[in-house]
Amino acid sequence: MAGRPRVRRRSAQYAWLITNPLAIFALICLVSFWVIYPHWYTAWPVGLLALVLYVVADIGVLNFVVGRSVFKVALSELPFVLALYFLTPPMVICVGTLAMIICQLRASLPATKMWFNVAKTAAGASMALLVIAALPDIRGAGPGTWAILFAAMAVSFFFEIVCLASVMGVVQGVRAAQDVLSAIWAPMLLSGVNVVVGLVFLVALDATWWAAILLTVLAAALVLVLRSLAEFFRQHRTLSEVYELTQAIREAGTDSSLPDVLLGRVRALMRAEYATLWLEPQGRYPEVLLTARVENKGLLDLSTTPPSVRERSIAEGKTVAVGRRLGSDTDLRPALQAAKVKDVVVVPLRSGRTAIGSLEVINRIGETRTFRDADVQVLETVAAHAAVAVENSRLVERLRYDAYHDRLTALPNRRRITDALAESVKVRAEEEVVAVLLFDVDGQRDVNESMGHGAGDKLLAEVAERLRAIAGPGALVGRIGGDEFVVTLRAESTDATVELATRMREQMRGPMTVGKLTLDVDTAVGVAVYPDHGGDPETLLQRAELAANAAKVLPYGVQLFHPALESRAVRRLGIAADLRKALDNGDLDVYFQPKVTLTDRHLVGVECLARWQHPTHGEVSPEDFVAVAEHTGQLSKLTERVLTEGLRRCREWADADRPLSIAVNLSVRTLLDSRFPDQVEALLTQSGVAAAQVTFEISEPGMLGDIERVLPTLYRLRDLGVRLSVDDFGTGASSLSYLRQWPVHEVKIDDSFVQGMATDSGDLAIVRAVVSLSREFGLTVVAEGVESELTLDLLEEMGCEIGQGYLFSRPLPYERLEAWFSAQTEPESTPTGEVRRLRAVI
Repeated sequence: MAGRPRVRRRSAQYAWLITNPLAIFALICLVSFWVIYPHWYTAWPVGLLALVLYVVADIGVLNFVVGRSVFKVALSELPFVLALYFLTPPMVICVGTLAMIICQLRASLPATKMWFNVAKTAAGASMALLVIAALPDIRGAGPGTWAILFAAMAVSFFFEIVCLASVMGVVQGVRAAQDVLSAIWAPMLLSGVNVVVGLVFLVALDATWWAAILLTVLAAALVLVLRSLAEFFRQHRTLSEVYELTQAIREAGTDSSLPDVLLGRVRALMRAEYATLWLEPQGRYPEVLLTARVENKGLLDLSTTPPSVRERSIAEGKTVAVGRRLGSDTDLRPALQAAKVKDVVVVPLRSGRTAIGSLEVINRIGETRTFRDADVQVLETVAAHAAVAVENSRLVERLRYDAYHDRLTALPNRRRITDALAESVKVRAEEEVVAVLLFDVDGQRDVNESMGHGAGDKLLAEVAERLRAIAGPGALVGRIGGDEFVVTLRAESTDATVELATRMREQMRGPMTVGKLTLDVDTAVGVAVYPDHGGDPETLLQRAELAANAAKVLPYGVQLFHPALESRAVRRLGIAADLRKALDNGDLDVYFQPKVTLTDRHLVGVECLARWQHPTHGEVSPEDFVAVAEHTGQLSKLTERVLTEGLRRCREWADADRPLSIAVNLSVRTLLDSRFPDQVEALLTQSGVAAAQVTFEISEPGMLGDIERVLPTLYRLRDLGVRLSVDDFGTGASSLSYLRQWPVHEVKIDDSFVQGMATDSGDLAIVRAVVSLSREFGLTVVAEGVESELTLDLLEEMGCEIGQGYLFSRPLPYERLEAWFSAQTEPESTPTGEVRRLRAVI
């Protein structure tokens, strides 16, 4: 059982502790009044008429629920007032008691409850008669009589309420007694109204017995009106509770609190003894079976629903409702009888056309009540919202899982490894090191080429299983690349780490079966440790990878990182001086890549990209010379060069009636410079370009590490009027919740997701989620890496506004871009002016 322990409930036999004293009290009063009125029984015809009125008046117009019981407020006050006036006290007690016995037998209640109700009614009548006996004699039907009868009825009402609270407290606990007392306001108000109506009837009958005809009509109308009002209030209450429930489901739909929010409210809404949520196991999602039960504050991991009822609902994909007032699925009633269940409604939870579980309610509270068709419709409405919440919760969990795990091997991916390393270096003990072991699988490419990628995937899956088995419980195993696996762990020293890497490599060298072939697969292992080889996760992974590349040529296949391995870094340092000259001489070129609206193919802007053709090394990768610029203090000049050239071309296009916005990439290091916004303002003023025509793109992974330090600069840039974009979104460790905190206008989805969305359902789901939620935040969505018509169609369908990629154009120098304008675009008039529109996508 889950949740809090349920309240201990005594046996119903304890009710006799209250019933017996009430019966004795009523009997004593009857005998006493018999002595005073020895011939009371001679007026039996009038008593018989009163008995009929009592039975007819037992029509419930208002019900309230306490625990597992339903209590009915009826029109019994009307005949009671008349009986107190016209009948002798012994006749009042006998008629009221006999009428209650008849009504209780008709309801087929258990003996304990029936005799409590009978004794309570007899004792309540006795209390009313004692009040009348203690007050002055009744004379006529005037105001004095009204006061006496009203006082007698009030004492009787409160006496019976106290008796009811007492028996509930004895059987179900103090909380149930408190619930009874807190729910008396509606019954008390209705009882008072009934007494007033009874006094009106009394006055009319005292004047003339012919008034009985009109009073009968009035009583029937009163019953209809009260029942209509009760039904109206019931429907209003149901609508309010359904609305509150759906709001609660929506708020809790993306976390594990959904069963707690759902089941208790459904049980209360449906007035059921049990409410059950069942979700069938799917993949990594285990089976869920939780039940809310009346009088239990926690949830139970059991269900009283007969299995055959649930199985039919899931198999047929439709609601199954079995009960006395439910006409369908009557063949399942024997199953309910065997399970001692009165009635049940099972509604399947659907995901598309598939039933993923069910929402169930069992046993409408009260022995005389059962579920109706209207209740089935309410539960179906709630189940529809619950199914959407379950799907959303699983989608979010699936996206979160996919974002941190490799799909092929189910191992943590680079992002997860990076986060784990970041946490590990924060809590490292003085006498230990944090080790990064990078295993590079040798020959995996040969397997792909000779046996196909399917065989290569099986090989990688086998490597993952073996590495997980030998890594030990304290290690985290992940896959960070095509054939690269990482193990992070804590070790006593660097030497102990190298010994462990050597031992693990030897254990990995056993034969592996791929299809019908057995392969001897070798690995090269690179080792880097914190704090000797780096202070952050990216540096440790980079240096472990450098060591693994060096290990491939070693006979023992294990290499500890050392600074001489950073050949690429050395090369970067070698071009640092040349980069400075290139910036001073204007030898760096600025290329432009068009950005196009997906709905109407309008050319709306370009992204400005730096390119460098080195006289000796040829074309230098932007990644290389940007990294050099960052480390040599030339980044500000590089950014200024790109921004200045972009603004100059933007001004020229505006003067030629071809207004285009520009986008420029910014490094986080640039944003850390407090003088940069002033520099941007000066360049905008100098070029005469409106700030809204400029978008600065900031890489998401880079921004996360220094978000608190760069936020002031971002706000200053936003106040200038320029647009801000989160670039490479999805590759960092942030969530969409950050977008509400950052002063950005645009989200640019990383091309790694866009390029794979046409063939990978996971990438498609991530892109769809980013587009949907970004638009909810009012952000423009740009997709980079659009390279196929299918990708273009998918992006347009899900509502992505802007795209860029090779499908439209590669990055082009200015002269070739002008030629592209002439060849691939044509002017088009719009309400906001003339724009360029693509003739065709090539």
